[in-house]
Amino acid sequence: MKKIFALLVAAGISMSAFAAPETFTSDANHTFSSFSYSHFGYSIQTSRFNTTTAKFTVDRAAKTGSVEATIDTKSVDTGSKLFDGHIQGEDFLDTGKFPTITYKSTKVNFKGDVPATIDGNLTIKGITKPVTLTVTHFQCADHPMMKKLACGANATAKIKRTEFNAGKYAPNVGDEVTLTLAIEAIKE
Repeated sequence: MKKIFALLVAAGISMSAFAAPETFTSDANHTFSSFSYSHFGYSIQTSRFNTTTAKFTVDRAAKTGSVEATIDTKSVDTGSKLFDGHIQGEDFLDTGKFPTITYKSTKVNFKGDVPATIDGNLTIKGITKPVTLTVTHFQCADHPMMKKLACGANATAKIKRTEFNAGKYAPNVGDEVTLTLAIEAIKE
């Protein structure tokens, strides 16, 4: 092994070039998802799901990875308990039958050393559609408090709620919804 390492060093190849995949699990206090849409053209409304979990694997040297995220639909937070119940109803999320939204990647696409887009399948109300997330921020570094490697990312996608059987009041209430994931995760 020492001879192989010496040969690699002599050839100018670092061991980091052979990095292995690293797996990260989301930090519940710093991971959530949100959604925004046009409300009759008056304003862009933004609400969030307070409970989102995610697990991802990334091999930065090989430029590969995978992502799985689960959103608890009953954790929707519009800022109004009355409206939360409205969004949880059958016309929208139908949380009694469909308590989660899931996203499972099929491919992570890198630009340089960081993920740029993530192709995958989004499931809402039992309907699965291909959706590409655009990564707007990604960083990995040692976490100053956890004393472990951590990675964080923000990613967004535009979806049509009518495609997921949640289209009540469309098009007056916007059909296009921007879904955003904010994830901070600690290396396992």
